[in-house]
Amino acid sequence: MVERFNEDFIETRRRALHRFLNKIAEHPIFSSSEDFKIFLTDTTLTDGSSFNASMQTSPASMINQYKFEEDADTKDIFVTVDNPESHVTAIETYITYRVMTKTTRSEFDSSEFEVRRRYQDFLWLKGRLEEAHPTLIVHPLPEKFVVKGMVERFNEDFIETRRRALHRFLNKIAEHPIFSSSEDFKIFLTAASGELTSHKKQGPGFLSRMGDTVKAVAAAVRGVRNRPQEFTEMQEYVEAFSQKISSLDKVTQRIVREQKEYLEELKECGPTYALWSQSEEELAEPLKNVAGCVDRCCKETEEQVKNLSDQLIPVLHEYVLCADTLKAVLRRRDNIQADFEAKTEALATKKADRDTMRDDLDKAEDRLEWANNALKSDWTRWQKVMRTDLRSAFVDTAERNVSYYEKCLAVWESFLHSQRTDAEGNGKVDFS
Repeated sequence: MVERFNEDFIETRRRALHRFLNKIAEHPIFSSSEDFKIFLTDTTLTDGSSFNASMQTSPASMINQYKFEEDADTKDIFVTVDNPESHVTAIETYITYRVMTKTTRSEFDSSEFEVRRRYQDFLWLKGRLEEAHPTLIVHPLPEKFVVKGMVERFNEDFIETRRRALHRFLNKIAEHPIFSSSEDFKIFLTAASGELTSHKKQGPGFLSRMGDTVKAVAAAVRGVRNRPQEFTEMQEYVEAFSQKISSLDKVTQRIVREQKEYLEELKECGPTYALWSQSEEELAEPLKNVAGCVDRCCKETEEQVKNLSDQLIPVLHEYVLCADTLKAVLRRRDNIQADFEAKTEALATKKADRDTMRDDLDKAEDRLEWANNALKSDWTRWQKVMRTDLRSAFVDTAERNVSYYEKCLAVWESFLHSQRTDAEGNGKVDFS
């Protein structure tokens, strides 16, 4: 008890009580408690010192925002990306897409909006969401450039593939319980081009971004000493997921390329059989029938290749990009923890300016707590969405494969049936 009321003890207790009351003020339920209001206002319960319940709160006050609801049937923003248009200027050539939005949210001035956006605008939105919520998982955008080179950048297939990916990106944002309420997302959906350009200039400047990058690199070099086990397990899961989904993506793309080659060769068979029928009088009818069967199988194969290219490959490739996004999110979480650990060490080794350092440490601890809670909640949500997306893609592919082979089988069974009937009618041997 000798040291109970020395300066260090009193200051330590003051900070603890300060944080305690701020935590109550930040809580969505406790802050509305009648007891809390009486505690703050009744002079018989206080020593006369002032405490402002509306004082600026720490990042931890946002933790409750990340307790995501399980009910998925709450979507009230519907976005469509369509109608690509090419623009040619003296400086550049680019594509804009029409973005149409329908919503029932009261914070929007209208229920319907229509704007035009280019890829750079989508990229800006993604960056702003990541900046505001560094440990939430932003659905990836399609790559800026195609692998085959800039020669095919503006062909129809590339534009349509990008359009579908941008459409999916915006709808993933619209379905997210935090991102969908972002002011940047609202402005992206509603602002005229000039207004959006003006808003984009309000973001952090180049030097500020460079400063953040330097800090992130320094934190990465310093590393994290005591990463919680759950985040280590997340990292291991992401590494394994990345390897598997990348392999599956590469194999599927190779299968599609091989099926396209098979289709091109199959297309040559039909005309060959048709030409052959002109020089074989007795085999003319069967050869024509074979040519017809091959042509019908070509159409089914073409549809099958298109389905794989349009339905399965985009989903697989998006989750390849998602794996990279997850790695970046985990790195940002580690950077936040590394910053907290560095401040803890600095406070332990330095004597001067301890009060300021303690405040910085408290803020760093709040930020780490916020980051951890945000990531854990969004991780659970992401896994659920990922499994639903991939399961749906695999089931759809399986059903289309069955349908494809059944149709081709029916074509050839019909041919066999006709040949058996002809053979029996002519008194010839049935070659079944």
